[in-house]
Amino acid sequence: MTAAPAEARIRTVGREARRFRVQPRLRGRELTLMGLVGVALFVGAASLGATEQLKAAQLNGGTLHVNLLAPADADLLVVYLGALIAVHVAFVIAGRRTDQILLPTVGLLGGIGLLLMERLPQNLAGSLGGLAKTQLAWLLIGLTIVAVLGVVVRSDVWLRRYKYTWAAAGVALLLATFVFGHDVNGARLSLTIGPISGQPSELLKVILVVFLAGYLSENRPLLVDESTRIGPLRLPPLPYLAPMVAMWAIALGIVIVQKDLGAALLFFAVFLLLLYVSTARVGYVVVGLIAFVIGATVLYFTFEHVRVRVDIWLNPFADASGSGYQVVQALHAFARGGLIGTGLGAGLPLIAGRPPIPALHTDFPFAALGEELGLVGILAILGLYLVLVERGLRIAMAAQDEFRAILAAGLSLVIGVQAFIIAGGNLKLIPLTGITLPFISYGGSSLLANSVIVGLLIALSERTREPLPAPRRVGRIRGMLDRGAA
Repeated sequence: MTAAPAEARIRTVGREARRFRVQPRLRGRELTLMGLVGVALFVGAASLGATEQLKAAQLNGGTLHVNLLAPADADLLVVYLGALIAVHVAFVIAGRRTDQILLPTVGLLGGIGLLLMERLPQNLAGSLGGLAKTQLAWLLIGLTIVAVLGVVVRSDVWLRRYKYTWAAAGVALLLATFVFGHDVNGARLSLTIGPISGQPSELLKVILVVFLAGYLSENRPLLVDESTRIGPLRLPPLPYLAPMVAMWAIALGIVIVQKDLGAALLFFAVFLLLLYVSTARVGYVVVGLIAFVIGATVLYFTFEHVRVRVDIWLNPFADASGSGYQVVQALHAFARGGLIGTGLGAGLPLIAGRPPIPALHTDFPFAALGEELGLVGILAILGLYLVLVERGLRIAMAAQDEFRAILAAGLSLVIGVQAFIIAGGNLKLIPLTGITLPFISYGGSSLLANSVIVGLLIALSERTREPLPAPRRVGRIRGMLDRGAA
């Protein structure tokens, strides 16, 4: 009677051993796309180098001899492309059947950011010999995180089992920032612990998605089928929704007090989108939008920094040389760029030795790229972010359980929503919130947090038998979660 269970355990161990055995597997699509990324970045670097040679010739009054084979800061580009190839090789050796589109897409975005940092004055920021070298260091650390997570993470138990612990740790980091942090442009965003300094709100966006994925996957049937009636209204089942809303509200409240409006808007949008993805109940979205309008109105009349941001958005030209200066200059940059742009490095010259937009490398990289790459260029960049979101949603559709599906959808939506917020702020579609453009803006906290997101998405994308399914039409986003609900 004991032989059968023992034999079953032996078979289980054997299957696990075969599962974790290293079997190198070629990744042809990824390698091809990586080659295209290398060509695109080399062309961009050559264009930037030619522009710099032209400026130098004009400054010195000499004869122009453009050498397109001498791109700007070629060493930095070679190191970066070498790191991308090293990550690809690590994935080949690991032999996992994971997504082959995410790494080249992220690689191209990071390369565009690196070229932008090379083009800007090197004394804007950076502690490793200038802006570009510091950005390269963060990119290399980020690619290492992508490689480690994409190769090592094979189980999500450590995420779903300790969701409350992760959430509590994230809120504790925010509280520590509020008490011990220091201000950045009037907002308390950064926390320094020994030699390490960063913005905990960047890490919290990942933690919040993990918590929401765990809670929504456990309580989804109740949230879908149950309702609390108040007169003619059907509201969510409050006893089951309250813990999740409370955790989200605590984090959101702390962020608002810290004046980090970008993170606040990101948290709210991701929360509402995940709630809809999990339940497909439009009523939740309507209630959430009504709450947003009421909350935004209260914040406008309560906090001066919120009122200033909204007033600048409504009419930046009212104080074009003061509070609205950066937004006005960003609009002028887009206008100068036109359809195809002025070319890398050929944007507006420096004013008194500084860029025309003070926060060009952090809050306004989209405006800089809009000037030098034009409408065609920024549409291509937005297309890259849509590719990241699309791959994340396909990973969610192919997931084997609801936790993985919600987690993959949430992680990809974080990047998409964040890119939309900063692009909309630069274009004056929404109030400027001071959030970073993923993988392009200067900054270590944002790069590392977004690298964690991409690494987890790659790990979640593994298929043991077949690659990701081809895109298919679904009536609702809910279709990705309802395959086994019936």
